[in-house]
Amino acid sequence: MNKIELVGRLARDPELKLIESTGKKVCNFTLAVSRSFVNLNGEKEADFIPIVVWGKIAETVSLYVKKGGLIGVTGRLQIRSFDTKEGNRKYVTEVVGEQVIFLDTKKDDIGEIV
Repeated sequence: MNKIELVGRLARDPELKLIESTGKKVCNFTLAVSRSFVNLNGEKEADFIPIVVWGKIAETVSLYVKKGGLIGVTGRLQIRSFDTKEGNRKYVTEVVGEQVIFLDTKKDDIGEIV
């Protein structure tokens, strides 16, 4: 079984791209997930986890979530590799999001919940 459930805040704004060869939309973002313990200095740490979502979910995330937004992601861990132009093999570990839940309430410019 390959299933991951995460809750965290976006470390940066999501990036929506169109894969021209397939016509599919993909959105990449990094989720900062707090650890449940503190380090030796008494500070909380976070893991920064790369997330990729496809299709309608990609469009929705790019429209409604910005840096700092709190979301939940359910998906699977994926490890893929590719060759660089220099001929080196690179490995990428990421979560492929299959479900995204928005956990923040959105406020307009005057502070009212929309």
